[in-house]
Amino acid sequence: MSTRYYEVGKIANTHGIKGELKIHSVTDFPEERYKKGSQLLLFHPNLSEPLTVTVEAARLQKNTYIIKLKEYGNINDVEKYKGGSLKVAEDQRLDLEEDEFYYDDIMGCEVWTDEGNQLGLVKEIITTGANDVWVVKTKEGKEVLLPYIEDCILNVDIANKKITAHIMEGLM
Repeated sequence: MSTRYYEVGKIANTHGIKGELKIHSVTDFPEERYKKGSQLLLFHPNLSEPLTVTVEAARLQKNTYIIKLKEYGNINDVEKYKGGSLKVAEDQRLDLEEDEFYYDDIMGCEVWTDEGNQLGLVKEIITTGANDVWVVKTKEGKEVLLPYIEDCILNVDIANKKITAHIMEGLM
């Protein structure tokens, strides 16, 4: 079985001359992923296989993380990795609280109503200020928007990729 990798950041550019990188973070756990000593995998089209790198220092600057990797001390060493990405292996994923899920665990799940009717598959998750909204594509090709709230999402069974939802008035 091949290992799955999950992106935690995209390398946007270099920063300064000491080998620092500007990272557009795509992780919910930046304080964990970018802390000193964290190991990440560097992926880039120029590399035949990912490189294991270690975070030496990181700081947030205007919605971008500036990261210094222990392995590189010069802009010339890191310039070639612009456009690459930092990832973690599946076994490095952090445990979540009850009723919290990784997006890719929800994507593709079958959604059934509490009346026993198959609604469709989750194809997208929209993040809003109040709560996430799960976009379900029906067999007919329509989209149903389900808010991730207790009154609507009754049960999530990740192991069986099955979600039970109560279709509130006005959702269909």
